[in-house]
Amino acid sequence: MLENPPLLTIHRGHRRPDRALLEAFRGTLTSHLADAMEGRGAVDWRIKPLDPANASFVGPALTAHSHPADVFGMIGAALEAEAGDVIMCANDGYTGTAVVGDLSAGTMRNKGVAAFVTDGLARDRAGIMATGMPLFAMGISPNSPASSGPGQIGAPVVLGGVHVCSGDIVVGDADGVVVVPLAMAQAVLAKLRMVQAAEKAAEETVKSGATSFEAWHEIHRQARIIQS
Repeated sequence: MLENPPLLTIHRGHRRPDRALLEAFRGTLTSHLADAMEGRGAVDWRIKPLDPANASFVGPALTAHSHPADVFGMIGAALEAEAGDVIMCANDGYTGTAVVGDLSAGTMRNKGVAAFVTDGLARDRAGIMATGMPLFAMGISPNSPASSGPGQIGAPVVLGGVHVCSGDIVVGDADGVVVVPLAMAQAVLAKLRMVQAAEKAAEETVKSGATSFEAWHEIHRQARIIQS
């Protein structure tokens, strides 16, 4: 006869990025970061900040999985999180009930959690915004979840179409959330600096009055022209 598994499973011991590496990504635009990752790395576009004016963050991921209509994973992550962590709570994209609310967000903020990201829903928008913690979700619903499990903390998850491991670097802003695998972080950072330099040069070109870019003209020169 099989025994029922524990309702909450916690995986510990993941690698964490050092502070200097995290700080190197602080303030990065998610669009620039996605470019540095060859146009990838951003979670589903529907996962957006509840408060776009308070959406910028960077921190190491602490992964969690809450089954649809349940909060065990969220609760476990709130208890396991360290100051500065970004809780990445997969909820299988469930939209029947919320997976996080204002009171739970408030406890996370009190612990110093940098941000909470879920592919599920949130509730109590005003209360969550009042905590000051950036929170990203697929949307808002007043429907409340159950607390019956199971849930999992620290294991790899897929959130918004992106594979996330605890310890990966997560960056957010008003446009969305990008995940940088920890093993790739140094290489991505080097590419990011190149992207930022190119973007700055392009911005100066536009500010100087340019109406196009040379790359556009190259595309245009190679066009097939059909005269009617």
